[in-house]
Amino acid sequence: LLPCWFFSPLFRQVRERLKKQVVEMKEKFPGFRPGLAILQVGNRDDSNLYINMKLKAAAEIGISANHIKLPNTATEADVLKCIASLNGDPAVHGFIVQLPLDSDKPINTEKITNAVAPEKDVDGLSSINAGKLSRGDLGDCFIPCTPKGCMELIRQTGIQVAGKRAVVVGRSKIVGAPMHDLLLWNHATVTTCHSKTSTLAEEVGKADILVVAAGKAEMVKGEWIKPGAIVIDCGINHVPDSTKASGKRVVGDVAYSTAKEKASYITPVPGGVGPMTVAMLMQSTVESAQRFLEKFQPGKWNIQYNRLTLKVPVPSDIEISQSCIPKPIDQVAKEVGLLPDEVELYGQTKAKVHLSALKRLKNQPDGKYIVVTGITPTPLGEGKSTTTVGLVQALGAHLHQNVFACVRQPSQGPTFGIKGGAAGGGYCQVIPMEEFNLHLTGDIHAITAANNLVAAAVDARIFHELTQTDQALYNRLVPSVNGVRKFSDIQIRRLQKLGINKTDPTALTKEEVNLFVRLDIDPGTITWQRVLDTNDRFLRKITIGQSPTEKGFSRMAQFDITVSSEIMAVLALSDGLDDMKKRLGRMVVASSKRGEPVTTDDLGVTGALAVLMKDAVKPNLMQTLEGTPVFVHAGPFANIAHGNSSVLADKIALKLVGKEGFVVTEAGFGADIGMEKFFNIKCRYSGLRPHVVVLVATIRALKMHGGGPAVTAGVPLPKEYMEENLQLLAKGCSNLNKQIQNARMFGVPVVVAVNAFKTDTKAELALVVQLAKEAGAFEAVECTHWAEGGKGAVALAQAVQRASQTPSNFRFLYNVELPVIDKIRLIAQQIYGASDIELLPEAQEKVSVYTKQGFGNLPICMAKTHLSLSHDPERKGAPTGFILPIRDIRASVGAGFLYPLVGTMSTMPGLPTRPCFYDIDLDPASGEVNGLF
Repeated sequence: LLPCWFFSPLFRQVRERLKKQVVEMKEKFPGFRPGLAILQVGNRDDSNLYINMKLKAAAEIGISANHIKLPNTATEADVLKCIASLNGDPAVHGFIVQLPLDSDKPINTEKITNAVAPEKDVDGLSSINAGKLSRGDLGDCFIPCTPKGCMELIRQTGIQVAGKRAVVVGRSKIVGAPMHDLLLWNHATVTTCHSKTSTLAEEVGKADILVVAAGKAEMVKGEWIKPGAIVIDCGINHVPDSTKASGKRVVGDVAYSTAKEKASYITPVPGGVGPMTVAMLMQSTVESAQRFLEKFQPGKWNIQYNRLTLKVPVPSDIEISQSCIPKPIDQVAKEVGLLPDEVELYGQTKAKVHLSALKRLKNQPDGKYIVVTGITPTPLGEGKSTTTVGLVQALGAHLHQNVFACVRQPSQGPTFGIKGGAAGGGYCQVIPMEEFNLHLTGDIHAITAANNLVAAAVDARIFHELTQTDQALYNRLVPSVNGVRKFSDIQIRRLQKLGINKTDPTALTKEEVNLFVRLDIDPGTITWQRVLDTNDRFLRKITIGQSPTEKGFSRMAQFDITVSSEIMAVLALSDGLDDMKKRLGRMVVASSKRGEPVTTDDLGVTGALAVLMKDAVKPNLMQTLEGTPVFVHAGPFANIAHGNSSVLADKIALKLVGKEGFVVTEAGFGADIGMEKFFNIKCRYSGLRPHVVVLVATIRALKMHGGGPAVTAGVPLPKEYMEENLQLLAKGCSNLNKQIQNARMFGVPVVVAVNAFKTDTKAELALVVQLAKEAGAFEAVECTHWAEGGKGAVALAQAVQRASQTPSNFRFLYNVELPVIDKIRLIAQQIYGASDIELLPEAQEKVSVYTKQGFGNLPICMAKTHLSLSHDPERKGAPTGFILPIRDIRASVGAGFLYPLVGTMSTMPGLPTRPCFYDIDLDPASGEVNGLF
C-alpha cells in the first residue's frame, strides 16, 4: 500500500512541470500568460473554498486567473451573456463555470455548460468535449478534471492499464461516465456500476482498477475489494464524529480503514483526488494556451483574406463592390481581437465598436502610424482613398501584417452631387460601398440632429428673452414641481460660471436672476448655422422667423452641409465620451452684447447633445475588398475643419494591430491642408506620433502644375494629359518637391506613391520617381493598385515598412502659445510659400476678440482652397512671394481651433446641371443599389 504522503509530491511534481512550461511560453512569447476564468453564480461557501484553491494554484504556476462572480439574482440570460464575453476574450484560454449554480432564478445547467466554447472548456463538461471523449478523440478534446486526475494517479502507480479489468462505481456526467470512457480508450475492460447494481460487491471484487464516485459515504466495503487492486476514491462525504470540534469528519465513498488492508494503492480522503483535480485543471489550461499559441501567434491575427478576381477592363466601382461577398462583420471583429460585447452589429456588414475596447487594451503597445496625403490635386482627386485602401490590402492580404485603415465617413452631398462616393475605387474599396457612402450607421444624421437642436435653442432663447420679463423667464427656466423648485446640473454650472455660488432657487437676488436668465445674445454675432447633409445652393442664405407666431423677430441665416458642423470636428477630435461631452459644452455659438462668448453649456443643451451623440462616438467597423479591417469614423471638412478621421478610431486600431502592425489613415486634400492639420491639430490633441507620410502623386496633376490646361470634372482631359510630355511633367514636379519638403518639415520620412494611370508612360513614371528621391523622399514607388488591388501596392507597402523602421523625429510647426498672427504667418510662409500675410479689418478685430476671450492659444486650422498652395486656385506649381490675405477668423472652441478664412469658403455645395443622382437607382427585385461610384 502506498502511503498518504505519496500523493503530495505527485501534486508538486505536476505543479513544477506546469510552472516550467509557463516560463517557457513567456520566454518564447514575451508578455503572454495563460489565462483562466472562473465564473461563479451566487456565494456558496463550498464553492468559494474550491475557487480559492484554484486561484492559489494558478498563481503558483503563473497562470493569470480571473474570478467573475455574479449575484444569486443572476438570470440565465445574464450568465449566458457573461459566457459569450469570456468565449470571445483572447486572453482567456481556459474557462470553467463553478457548479452548482447558486441562483434563485431557474437556470438550465446543461445549457450553461454547453455555452462554454469547446476550445476553452477546460472542465470538459460541454457536450462537444464529452462526445469527442466517448468517440476516443482524446487528443482533440478536454477531459473533465477529476477523471483526468484519477488517470494520472493510476499511471503513477506504474500499472499497465491496457488489458486490465476496471470497474467504475458511479455514472455522473462529471466523473463516472467520462471515467468509463477514459479507461476504455486506454484499453481497459470497463464495467460501470451504480447504486442500483444488484451484484455490486461481486463486480467490485473483479476489479484490478476501481474508481468510486457514487457520492455515498463508505458505500464500498473493504472486504469487497480484490487483493492488490488499485482504488481511486473520488467521494467527499461528511459523517458525524463527536471527537471532532465540528462534530463531523470527511470520509470517501470507500471504507478506507478496511480497504487499505487489501488494496495495493488507495487514495486518501481528503488529500488524494482533490488536489489532482485542481492540478489537472491547471494542466488543461496550460494545454489550451499551448494550442492557442500553435494556432495564433500573440499579436498576430489569424485573418481570412478575400481573393480578388481581376478583370480587364476594370469594371465600375459598384460592380466590383457587389461582386465581392464580404465576410460577416462579427467574423472581422473576432479576427482582429475584439470581444463580442465590444461589438454592436448593424446588420451583416457593419458594426460599431464600444470604447470599452480601448480601456481593455490600454496597456498594449501601439503599432506604426501612417498618414496618407497628396500633392495639390486636380478637381478630379488623385486617389488618396484608393491608395489608402490599396496600401492596407497590400500590407495585410499580401505581406500578412496586422493592418487597419482609418478613413472618414463621406457626406451624402457629394455622393448625389458631382464627386460621387469616397470608398476608394477599382479593386481598392471599402465594402459594401453603398453602405459606406449612404447612411452607414447614422452618425451624420445624429450630428445633423444635434447641430440643429443647438440652432433651435439659440433662436428660441433670443425670442423668449425678448418677449418676457426676468421673473417670467426665471419661473419658466426653474419651474416649481409639486411645490419644489430645483436647478438642474447644467444650470448649477451656469451659476458657478457667473460666480453665483448658490443652489437654492429662492436665494437669488434680482441682479443674480437677471444675470442667470439673460444670455443677451447679439444676433449679429451668431456663428452657429443649421445643417443638412444634402447639396442645396438655395439654403446658402435664408430668412428665418417669418411666421406671425415669431412676432416679427426674423433674421438672416444659412444652412451649411452637415460635415462642416463643429460637432463633426468635435467627434473627430474627442478621445472619449467624457471628453466629447466637455467639448460639446465649450462650443461657442455667439457673443453676448457685452462681448462675452455664449456657449452651448450656457444654452443648457450640452447633456442633450451628448445623448444624441452617444452612439456616434463609437467607431464603425467595415472591411476592404480583400478582407482587411477598416474603421470609418467622422468626416470633418478639410477646409474650415481639420479633414481627418477620428482620434478614437486611430487609438483603438493602433492597440489592435499591436507593436509590429500598421494603422493607415488619410488626411483630406493636399499635404499643405490635410497633412498640416493632421500634424498640428490632430496629433497635438491625440498625443499620437506618426511614423511615415505616404504622399500620393499622379502624372496628370503634376502636368497641370507644370502649366497644363485646366482640368475640369465631367469634361474629357486635354491631349496634354494623354500623351507623353516630360518637360511639362518635370516643371510640375515643383509642387511634389514642395509637398515633400512640407512633410519633412515635421520630421517624418516620406514615401511617394505614384498612382499610375493607363495613359502614363514608363519614362514619365520613372522621371517622377527620380525627382521625388532627389527632393528628399525616403522612397518613391509606382503603384497599380486601382487595377490590381493590394498586389499593385506591394512595393509601396514594402517601402512603408522600411521607412517605418527609420527614426521619426516628429515635431510641431509652431507652439500654440505664440500669438494668433504669428501662428498664421508660420503656416503661410513655411507651408504655403507666402512672403507674408495680410489681415483684413474683420480678421484683425477677431484676433483681438478671441485673444481677449481666452482662445488665443488654440491651434490654427487654415480655411483655404485645396487647388493651390496659395489662396488663388489658378496659381499652380509651387508659387512663392505672394501675400496671403486673411479675410476673417472664426472659432471652433469646442473642437479646439481657430480657423482663418483665406478667400471665400462655401460651406454648402450646390448641385450641378447633371448631378450623380441621375445614374443612381434601386433594383426592386434584388434590392441592389446601382449607379453609385
